[in-house]
Amino acid sequence: MTGPALVSPLVSTQWLADYLGSDQLVVLDATVVPFATPTGKPGFLSGHEQYLISGHIPTALFADLIEEFSDTEVKLPFAHTSAGAFAAAVGALGIDNETTVVVYDTSIGQWASRLWWLFRTFGYDRVAVLDGGYKKWIAEGRETDVGHREPTGASTSFVVTERPELWVTKADIEDILAGASSAALVCALPPKEFSGEEGSRARRGHIPGSTNTPAARLVDRESNALLPEAGLRDAFGPALEQERIVAYCAAGILASADALALTLLGHGNVAVYDGSLSEWAADDRLPIVTLAG
Repeated sequence: MTGPALVSPLVSTQWLADYLGSDQLVVLDATVVPFATPTGKPGFLSGHEQYLISGHIPTALFADLIEEFSDTEVKLPFAHTSAGAFAAAVGALGIDNETTVVVYDTSIGQWASRLWWLFRTFGYDRVAVLDGGYKKWIAEGRETDVGHREPTGASTSFVVTERPELWVTKADIEDILAGASSAALVCALPPKEFSGEEGSRARRGHIPGSTNTPAARLVDRESNALLPEAGLRDAFGPALEQERIVAYCAAGILASADALALTLLGHGNVAVYDGSLSEWAADDRLPIVTLAG
């Protein structure tokens, strides 16, 4: 038995309400809570406590992006895991290759998009992000639940098929800048971080040649849902004309939201620079551009 069919990597709150409780449908809350450390640098906490106390969509399980779906042995934040580690984390949630997965978060969808992107890079496409996330769900007065929910049972049969072309490395970005390969570089950070006016990194700014499509500007401020197609196309502008697009941000999270939007627009050649500026800006030999006056 397979879960409900998906026709898009995005589903509406009504779609989820209609199918909630179906066999072979797993809903995942992928929320991560950002905070500022005493030094002013960003930190991140698991959204599990929020899931337990503040509530979640009924039947939803919690997916821990910090501990279970990132490589904690790598110094870079939120580095993607190995195929084996990913399969184990997915299986622990009771997901197999017949399961339909819907992911949401309590923010603008960047955490849900990150988990969706991870599934995609490991060859699994029966996954969608909930348009508008938890904010839209509760704004519509839909039912919520509190407390912990256990998976119905672990799965050991989830098969991974890696798609390495969906990631790029620091060396790949260097090749693009050197003209050895071609791609549009799209930065998903807020405008003031892109310009270098703000930011916690020692070197502020962006990779040369980049355009700025902030992930926060891809959603409607009132509904939290993604903009209509015309709005998304305006947000990306001329980058859409390029055969290949590489999205990046600080740690590959907001970039995943850009990657979701690009996929919805039908762009079939999108990759994410996983290390993003956390890696790039830490290497003093690599160029950074600012727009600050």
